[in-house]
Amino acid sequence: MAFGVTSLTFIALFSPFLAALLAPALVGKLGSKAAWLLALIPAFAFVHFLGFLTEIAAGEVVTGGYIWVPSFNLSFSWFIDGLSLTFALLITGIGTLIVLYAGAYMAGHPQQGRFLAFLFLFMGAMLGVVISDSLMMLFVYWELTSITSFLLIGFDHEREASRRAALQALVVTGGGGLALLAGLIFIWNMSGTTQLSLLVHGGDVLRQSPFYFAALLLVLGGAFTKSAQFPFHFWLPNAMEAPTPVSAYLHSATMVKAGVYLLMRLNPVLGDTAAWQILLPFFGGLTMLTGALMAIRQTDLKLMLAYTTVSSLGLLVMLIGFGSEQALEAAVLYLVAHSLFKGALFMVAGIIDHETGTRDVRQLGGLRKAMPITFVAAFAAALSMAGLPPFFGFLAKEEIYYALAHANPRAILFTGVAVIGNALMLAIALAVGLKPFVGIAPRMPKIAHEGPVLVWLGPAVLAVSGLLAAVFSSPFHSAISTPMATAIAHETRVVDISLVPHIGVPLALSLFTIGLGIMVFTMLGTARALMDRMLQAIGPGPDKGFDAFMSALVRASFIVTRVLQPGRLEFYVTATFAIIAAALLVPLFSYGELPAMPVWPRHAQIHEVTFIAIAVIGLVAVLMAASRLTAIIALGIQGFAVAVLFLLFGAPDLSFTQFMVETLSVVILTLVMTRLRLSPSDHRRLGQKLLDGTIAIACGSGFALMLLKSTEQPFDNSLTAFFNAYSKIIAHGNNVVNVIIVDFRGTDTLGEIAVVMITALAVLALIRIRPGTTLRPRDNNPDDDYGSAGKGRA
Repeated sequence: MAFGVTSLTFIALFSPFLAALLAPALVGKLGSKAAWLLALIPAFAFVHFLGFLTEIAAGEVVTGGYIWVPSFNLSFSWFIDGLSLTFALLITGIGTLIVLYAGAYMAGHPQQGRFLAFLFLFMGAMLGVVISDSLMMLFVYWELTSITSFLLIGFDHEREASRRAALQALVVTGGGGLALLAGLIFIWNMSGTTQLSLLVHGGDVLRQSPFYFAALLLVLGGAFTKSAQFPFHFWLPNAMEAPTPVSAYLHSATMVKAGVYLLMRLNPVLGDTAAWQILLPFFGGLTMLTGALMAIRQTDLKLMLAYTTVSSLGLLVMLIGFGSEQALEAAVLYLVAHSLFKGALFMVAGIIDHETGTRDVRQLGGLRKAMPITFVAAFAAALSMAGLPPFFGFLAKEEIYYALAHANPRAILFTGVAVIGNALMLAIALAVGLKPFVGIAPRMPKIAHEGPVLVWLGPAVLAVSGLLAAVFSSPFHSAISTPMATAIAHETRVVDISLVPHIGVPLALSLFTIGLGIMVFTMLGTARALMDRMLQAIGPGPDKGFDAFMSALVRASFIVTRVLQPGRLEFYVTATFAIIAAALLVPLFSYGELPAMPVWPRHAQIHEVTFIAIAVIGLVAVLMAASRLTAIIALGIQGFAVAVLFLLFGAPDLSFTQFMVETLSVVILTLVMTRLRLSPSDHRRLGQKLLDGTIAIACGSGFALMLLKSTEQPFDNSLTAFFNAYSKIIAHGNNVVNVIIVDFRGTDTLGEIAVVMITALAVLALIRIRPGTTLRPRDNNPDDDYGSAGKGRA
């Protein structure tokens, strides 16, 4: 790649983040008109990626980037083939329309600038997910989509429902992100590569690994949570608490497709196994039916579309795992078709809500005359969603039935799932895109009229795009569908489906789907009541389970915290020294590393023995002291005796430091004890004394044994030679000890000084406590954090 193209790609990747910085200031200056300027940024990225169409259609790939951490083979790099290019075009193209739509939809909102900043942050994160070549960068962007979607879903943070939905989405997708991280680490170790462009050429390396199944489950955990597969589907409908531009962008065309993208990307190295072809179709088919049936129950336009999005994501996962050539091609077609018609319908739902004051389908009707442009866009998108010609959704549905309709029992099962799911989605498509506009207009909260150009421009462009992609299917397939299918299969695949249907079983299934869908649409009220009774009979679902899980998590955290952090310094000190003793003694005994029995040195001098005896006498004095003050003073005896021993053995610097520490310790502790109201003697019971004594002896024995074991080893003087050789040359100091402390260990010394300073400040605070002042700890309440969100407090 030429330097200029590489630089432009880098700019295109980071342009949404630049827009996020500019959005608040521009909106503050220009108001809603700032959307026109801000939309130029994703439009630039769209045009840039559009320039790769010819190159990608010719079978080439575009790579580039910059080295990040060479020692770990990490880089900021991108990998653009038919799959990533299609996603990039959807993200930037639909993103441009969403920015314009949000400019009008959020006009007058005091936080419109903040909203657009969050939207651009998400756009940049999603673009990074689909373009990244590095596994680590993919994960970083993956998690950034979870964080930014949390901000967008919880944008109306003063509402309890918004806060709950945002928290739910973050917990589910964030938890899946942790699973994905573990899966990517598995893949890294199994393949030895951190680049997707190299990984997809790895063939059977991952499939033949004994850790394949573990890696597959972890990757599916990340993909299923992000793409709302059963039983993690519940967060997506709840995310409809976000403003409609968020729903139209995140939950139809971008974020929820991230998991689908990941499965498509890893299909060449994780697919084509029994586990892949069992797990993906099973959970995908179950998700498709669950979403479609739940959609029938809803009356809110956005919720109806949200549950059909869940159903569509299940269909995509089912097709990816089905295992046939045509199934992957059908997944490609349906992904593009779904992004176009669902983005348009979500924006239409927002327009209807904005202009009429309601999204309840039972209270809507007769809007065709008042909103003619919106009606045409909605009806066109609904026809594509229903799989009717001449729209791109028809091509996708025909290819789905052509891929699934075979004679074996497995194919028959999943064909039935697809037929039922598509029929129910047809009914919902007509309910959303047709019913609000026909019939007699009921009494609505607001008098409806056509919205400004910015609100209907997006759905109109997407609806027309779905029409043009079907009418001009041959060039569209050459530029988009074929390269994308080839990238997923990692071998040449030619997509040639057109508006001429597959004659035979696929056409018959299509006609049956249309008939069944229309029948459900005409009986929508009855079907809704039936589903409502069925779900009530089943009982609470995963959504209620999430609340129970979070409550249990908070309660468990409170119990654990109460045990491990009771607020008693005595407990913390005891636990700390017990762990130190275990860390010292357990390895010595477990691995047979005990030192040989020490022998009393024959050359010990009388004065050395004298100071050792003084240290022992000081220890006895501490244990026998009648008051704490006496014990503190007696404690200094040991320190001074040890300091003298250091001096006798040729370490005057260390001896001087020990003298200073012991003097200051005794003085400061004595000063503190004179200011605190403490019992004059040890108040511990005998059992507590035995426990503390045992831990103390264990710690002392552990340190002694470790030092004895260390001194048994041959002395390594390499560090001594290094410091002697370089202290003068590098640090310009003759005193080696001073140079080590000040220069070679400068940061460590700085930390020690900081600790002494903080300790001194703490002592000063204790000394200045006035008589009668008490320190009251904050009451612990297990519901303080999570419960506050549930009680409406921000």
